[in-house]
Amino acid sequence: MMKRETLAIADIYVPVKRRATLDQKRVEEIATSMLDKGQQGPILVRTDGARFVLVEGLHRLEAAKALGEKTIFCFLVDAPKH
Repeated sequence: MMKRETLAIADIYVPVKRRATLDQKRVEEIATSMLDKGQQGPILVRTDGARFVLVEGLHRLEAAKALGEKTIFCFLVDAPKH
């Protein structure tokens, strides 16, 4: 079951393997879209002890960071650790 949350971007950990898939051009495209329309889709995070770990939505997260956002809309999911 997914729970809707608004989290501080600083509290979301991005695993190294996921970070390696970052495409800066895609981040810029999403940031432009966010300026026009706002965040269209939530990112997915899971808990790992006291922290939140990104499951899906790296480019949306990075676009929000680039725009200077402090929080992001997400769903908290039960996801297995990789």
